[in-house]
Amino acid sequence: MRTRKLLLTAVTALVAASASVYGLTMADAATYPNPGVVTGSTFAHDPTMIKRPTGGYLLGYTSPGIGLKTSADRTAFADAGKAFPNGTPWADAYTASDKNLWAPDISYVGGKYLMYYSASTFGSSKSAIFLAGSTTGAAGTWTNYGKVVESTATSGYNAIDPNLIVTSSGEWWLSFGSFWSGIKMVKLSSASGKRADSKIYSIAERFTNSKSIEAPVIVERNGYFYLFVAFDFCCKGASSTYRIMVGRSKSITGPYADRAGVAMTAGGGSEILASHDAVHGPGHPAVFRDGSQTVLAYHYYQANGDAKLGINLLGWDSSGWPYVY
Repeated sequence: MRTRKLLLTAVTALVAASASVYGLTMADAATYPNPGVVTGSTFAHDPTMIKRPTGGYLLGYTSPGIGLKTSADRTAFADAGKAFPNGTPWADAYTASDKNLWAPDISYVGGKYLMYYSASTFGSSKSAIFLAGSTTGAAGTWTNYGKVVESTATSGYNAIDPNLIVTSSGEWWLSFGSFWSGIKMVKLSSASGKRADSKIYSIAERFTNSKSIEAPVIVERNGYFYLFVAFDFCCKGASSTYRIMVGRSKSITGPYADRAGVAMTAGGGSEILASHDAVHGPGHPAVFRDGSQTVLAYHYYQANGDAKLGINLLGWDSSGWPYVY
């Protein structure tokens, strides 16, 4: 009995020490937090969210015409129509009979709302990323600026799930990608929002679970660029296995590596959120600053298969790695 007690004490101390290294409490090490309270119109798939310069929040999500929601307090959300209520015929060649436009990414840059979004069909790499702009962000006010990146059945990558980052030095970069050869990056012109050159960088790839990696978002903080992605499978309701991973780099173009030093181009990634309790397949992360807080938005599935908006905050441990709380 005494031996078992000593062993249990030693194991508990080891777990506590490991948790301390990663900036977590014992409870954090054992489980992930549930999403914060979200009320009103709570459906969202592949969400993007920003803080408006005038106050309140604007959210976009996968939908025909790109669905929009607004919130005054980051808790209660209301439907706000569609970015393109009259359809998007320029994307029809990529969406076939499915009119959904996927995974919008909204930013506010230079006095204007910009939105990168993708058009494709499930399981196909015949895809394209488009750019649109609006002075207000309101439904029906968005102007399509045209195609930014395109992929074909033979490209070896998939032009969906875009994310814009404007670095502290003023450079514009677009990351994107899903399955195939993983996450890519291109440099953009700050004047046009379109590609600055023809070079494509490879910044993350997986070699297991059908090479399932997608939904990149890059955040700059304290000399590092953090690459958040989703591993495994979405879109299966409560059977979804999506989970949120992260790596970081001193350079925007990589190499990105996880906590253990494994390169993200070699399948690396440190998990920060996965299925737990009644939260199934949390993924497609969006990360943005809100005052002194760093906000993580994502979608997850309820037991009945509905996709719901999840919102948490990110903390940063003593080694500069993010964790969800």
